[in-house]
Amino acid sequence: MNDIMDLHTHTVASGHAYNTLYEMARSASDKGIALMGSTDHAPKMPGTCHEFYFINFKVIPRNIYGTTILMGVELNILDFTGRVDLRKGLLEKMDYSIASLHEPCYKSGTSAENTRAYLGAIENPLIPIIGHPDDSRFPVDYDTLVSAAAENHTLLEVNSSSLHPLSARINAAENYRTMLELCRHYQASVIINSDAHTEADVGNHTRALELLKEVDFPEELIVNSSIQKLLPYIPKLEAYL
Repeated sequence: MNDIMDLHTHTVASGHAYNTLYEMARSASDKGIALMGSTDHAPKMPGTCHEFYFINFKVIPRNIYGTTILMGVELNILDFTGRVDLRKGLLEKMDYSIASLHEPCYKSGTSAENTRAYLGAIENPLIPIIGHPDDSRFPVDYDTLVSAAAENHTLLEVNSSSLHPLSARINAAENYRTMLELCRHYQASVIINSDAHTEADVGNHTRALELLKEVDFPEELIVNSSIQKLLPYIPKLEAYL
């Protein structure tokens, strides 16, 4: 598969990543990545940047070293309603967002409660991607999750970092196998992302691609191969092409 994008990356602004935006973009360009998204952690993540960081994205070029750049955010889902930690008016000005569950920002509940948290984010029209829905620390009903993503035209992420043997996320590979089979059933599209916190990992989708190959997941349900596949989910991208 022609994998041309990586839309989940972090810079030093996140507080626990190690390279600047320009260093990340240089790495993306060197690796032939056509589209890179920068998604630093939203304000409820300990150590990350203030809300003001996300207000000034207008000054950032959307082409750096020949790679198209999108400026987004990785939101923290905060409660069982799917509430997130940036206000609507600010999200409307950003290129896109990813919403994820993170242990410092969300106290896990029952499978039904965690599923409702995801559903609240999925139903938010300003959130086109659900990040790493793969962690058994936050048990979910995958049938409900995937069917809702398909119905609401929301991408589910296959996060290559989750599959790292030292990842804190639990049972990611097993959970992805369940999720991907349901994605095939409901015709729900996925996006592969690196969740890179260092320039060396930009575009590193090796583990995710191996898993998708293992389960023979249909390429037509993976948006990474084509900007045109991604555009319906992130329409602001068209202005930068």
